[in-house]
Amino acid sequence: MPDTKTPRAPLGQNRENLRQHNLSVVLRMLHQSRSVPRSHLTSVTGLNRSTISDLVGELVSLGLATEAEAQIIGSVGRPSLTVQASDNIVAFSVNPEIDATTVGVISFDGRLLQKVRYPTQLQPDAQTATQIAAKIIADLRSKLPAETRIAGIGAAVPGQVRVRDGVIRLAPHLNWVEVPFGPMLSQLTGLPTFVDNDATSVCTAERMFGAARGYSNAVFLFAGSGGIGGGMIVDDRLARGASGYAGELGHIQISSSKTPDFSGLPGTLEALVKRDDLLEVFKLDSATDEELEQDILTTKDSKVTKVLNQQVDDLGRAVGVLATIFNPQAVVLGGFLNSLFQYNQDRLLNSMRHSSIKSAHDGLIVKSSELGTSAVLMGAAELAFQGLLDSPAGTELILNRR
Repeated sequence: MPDTKTPRAPLGQNRENLRQHNLSVVLRMLHQSRSVPRSHLTSVTGLNRSTISDLVGELVSLGLATEAEAQIIGSVGRPSLTVQASDNIVAFSVNPEIDATTVGVISFDGRLLQKVRYPTQLQPDAQTATQIAAKIIADLRSKLPAETRIAGIGAAVPGQVRVRDGVIRLAPHLNWVEVPFGPMLSQLTGLPTFVDNDATSVCTAERMFGAARGYSNAVFLFAGSGGIGGGMIVDDRLARGASGYAGELGHIQISSSKTPDFSGLPGTLEALVKRDDLLEVFKLDSATDEELEQDILTTKDSKVTKVLNQQVDDLGRAVGVLATIFNPQAVVLGGFLNSLFQYNQDRLLNSMRHSSIKSAHDGLIVKSSELGTSAVLMGAAELAFQGLLDSPAGTELILNRR
């Protein structure tokens, strides 16, 4: 009887597959670094100068990169060549939350070109959020230069997302259940749409462009109006879990409190460190993260200070638990969690140390998000850019015609 458990031999790569792989490697470097000396591409990839020259030439011919002579003042000899990611390729980003729907335009060379935040008085249902986003995208698209090429739309949603088809399984704060948000948005805009969790999107952006760049093991905690989520980079890979829902770090239990979070679980980080509680003590109906941070960092009110200190303690306790579980090099805090960290860093770090084993927090760095409120939009855009990065020569972009 044949051994059905014998593993299959790995498939070899033919010359065309290898070329596509090398194109992808070079394009990813340009995308993440924006501008790279051609000599650096040679030294980092291990490919010879002739091969790099051919690959760069193909990327330039595809309109995915440009090449120019570096301007170095006082240098002697022939200027070195610098390769840049194309700046006329864009993706749209969409982030629906309970109090607003935000849409951004992100260029392939990593710049936030435009951001529009549309406040909503009432919690939007999926259809309303989709219509708002589609209208903003149409307006932004009409203002893009002719011949701009569009990779698609990336949507970052505060909830559990089935990534393969863009269905929101559960977004408790929005009260969305089994909503085909990706297909709905694609139908209204005519653009391919990709959807993921908002905190996972922040994790992706900070890993590629921000505070976690260069770390192979890191934990992210991100908070918005839809609660607290996160992400984990483990041995240089984003941990997705068996069904793709890993990273719901706001639901780790840190207290015996009976206070529930947005999913009904008691005593969790999300239940105890709440944006709504801060808005209440500051007597605000709503606020952007920047406005809330300004109030947090300047308050002298003793009642507010008591609430802030309790949230800082609870956040530090959660960071300690995560440090013990994942043993990361860094923990990155985004959204209003970063404001709590800035309010009293020493208190948070002391709480973390009391809640983790020494070997886990020795050498651990707790950091602020470097991308701020741009992180969620930049991370969402990566969903749309992914196909192009995977297959530079095989991905068709959409030409923007006016």
